[in-house]
Amino acid sequence: MSVTINRPRGDHRETDTAHDDRARRRTLSKLLKRGSLRHDRTDNAPIGVVGPTSRTRTLLGGYLPLILASLAVLAPLAWMVLGSFKGSSEIVNQNVVWLPHDPNWDAYLTASQRVNFPRLFANSVLVTAVGATIKLVLAVLSAYALVFIRFPFKRVIFMFILAALMVPAQVSMLPNYILISGMGGVNTYWGIILPGLGTAFGTFLLRQHFMSLPGEVLEAAKLDGAGHLSRLLRIVVPISTPAIATVALVTIVDEWNSYLWPLVITNDDTRMTLPVGLTLLKNIEGDPSAYPVLMAGAVLVIVLVIVIFLFLQRYIVAGLTQGAVD
Repeated sequence: MSVTINRPRGDHRETDTAHDDRARRRTLSKLLKRGSLRHDRTDNAPIGVVGPTSRTRTLLGGYLPLILASLAVLAPLAWMVLGSFKGSSEIVNQNVVWLPHDPNWDAYLTASQRVNFPRLFANSVLVTAVGATIKLVLAVLSAYALVFIRFPFKRVIFMFILAALMVPAQVSMLPNYILISGMGGVNTYWGIILPGLGTAFGTFLLRQHFMSLPGEVLEAAKLDGAGHLSRLLRIVVPISTPAIATVALVTIVDEWNSYLWPLVITNDDTRMTLPVGLTLLKNIEGDPSAYPVLMAGAVLVIVLVIVIFLFLQRYIVAGLTQGAVD
């Protein structure tokens, strides 16, 4: 007669658990030996808890460079803004004084009296608005044609666009001046705007973005009878809003800060832009004690660009993170 002894189920579970623990430890040991698994922790930290070493690496490798870069960019701007409210003795003093002892608006009043800033500001707004709008429209149309329209020598034309990115603007300064002056464009708005309407950078950037768009959507629209203009305005542009906003910001900043060409093509105060007017202010206020006036003029030049950047920054962030995978 055989006797069967039934072991409690709990003993089986305990044996299985111990076996699984040993298997996990062997696997972990093999991974550590191969270097496939990195684990930073202090001697007293339990397994699975990240110690101070990892946090230090994150701080030194991530946040510290960002903080230093931000200080390098923001410190001169802060010094310029604060300096516009200081007296001249506080700026030329050998000891660095960040905060003004007696803040005042005298520098801004002096700058507005020396130079006609309202007229300069209006000229810059007009030139920037018209020039940036035309450049953006041409960039969108050119990029769409290079991606979605078949025509001969398309690749050759794109190579010429890439070559244009490598040519400095100063190279074409003299030919442009001879051409525009011969057409009677000296001291005119269109003479300032016309030579810079071609934008190789905007065309290149939008062309690369358009190539990543889903072709199935455009093919479906084509089968529904949509033409190129309809596809561009109803599909491509709405999808590409972040990229177009990025190109728009770069174009606006470039037009607003343009200095050399407006300086060459204008000699009338009524047609000068703000950067050229700031140089005029420097020629008038040549005394080193007039630094607060120059800083006040510089603040007036950059304030609109900062406002536009704050308005478009969410589109720029969306464009940078578009296509990212969590």
